[in-house]
Amino acid sequence: MAPTPEDYERRFRRAGLPLLIEDYSPYEDVFTRAVPFLALVFVAEMLAAGQLDWAWWANLLAALGGLTILLGAIALLNRRRGRAALAMPERVDRWELAAFVLVPALPPLIFGGQLGSALATLLGNAVLLGLVYLVVGLGMFSIVAWAGRRLVDQLATSLELLGRAVPLLLVFALVLFVNTEMWQVFSNAPDAFLAIIGALFALIGATFLVLRLPREVAALEREISPERPLRRRERFNVGLVMFVSQGLQVVLVSLAVGAFFVLFGAFAIGPAVTDAWIGGAGDQLLAVTLFGDEARVTVELLEVSGAIAAFSGLYYAIAVLTDSVYRAEFLEELEQSLRETFVARADYLRLRAPES
Repeated sequence: MAPTPEDYERRFRRAGLPLLIEDYSPYEDVFTRAVPFLALVFVAEMLAAGQLDWAWWANLLAALGGLTILLGAIALLNRRRGRAALAMPERVDRWELAAFVLVPALPPLIFGGQLGSALATLLGNAVLLGLVYLVVGLGMFSIVAWAGRRLVDQLATSLELLGRAVPLLLVFALVLFVNTEMWQVFSNAPDAFLAIIGALFALIGATFLVLRLPREVAALEREISPERPLRRRERFNVGLVMFVSQGLQVVLVSLAVGAFFVLFGAFAIGPAVTDAWIGGAGDQLLAVTLFGDEARVTVELLEVSGAIAAFSGLYYAIAVLTDSVYRAEFLEELEQSLRETFVARADYLRLRAPES
């Protein structure tokens, strides 16, 4: 039995390439499918308009007020479509999405003057819509699964690159690891600041990868599908697959480097050294006695090892971009993985042609 267009579309979704589907719409195919979940969040936010320090009757009035605003917003949106006032939306467009972001921010502002809570609700709902689009619309889980299945094969290429980069990387990391200032900086920094620093390194590495992606996607397009050029959204989807694939490698290398330095530091950095560097023995998390001596894992060791892992991940991400041998090998492996999908895309477009 010959495959149908629906069979090809399911295949594209499993490969993490839903934007190869013709007539794919974020409103019809993403947010409308997520209506039950979004409606549940919407109602919960509208009913949670009170505050813990209010009397029960004040919280009840606030919840009723939020429910009134909710029903009024639904009625206005339905009236705009010529439907019954309280009917559930059958299709979501920009008006419903704007209402989902803006309307739940009104009750905290109206009933409690909670400007901070209103802004947090507005920002949180906008982020939630972005996550829904990533997970449902772009098939992020499918992309991660697709990249994960090929990660083992790609690691061979990664190890070759590490073999060329490891001397400089090890010298760079070891010098930082036994540096007094490194321990003083990262052992005294607040946890929130450490998270921000880690996010900054991740952002820099991701920026390097993103800036290179258009050229790599164009190279793949020339090799695999010269007769049927990709549209902009399809190039974006292919680029996202490449980004996740390379990002997983960077994360894996970072975790491996971090684990190595935790193990190395447990044996090499004793209480006397820690005391000389940071003025104390550190907050011990784990200690194992081997050959009559203790190997210790401290909070400070985890913090410094995490910083080294972040530095190493950034270094590896840059090496990925600048090593021409790796780029050629990675593109060849990715080309082989995507070739069947692009052949299926050509067959799919031929099947859809009569409908156009």
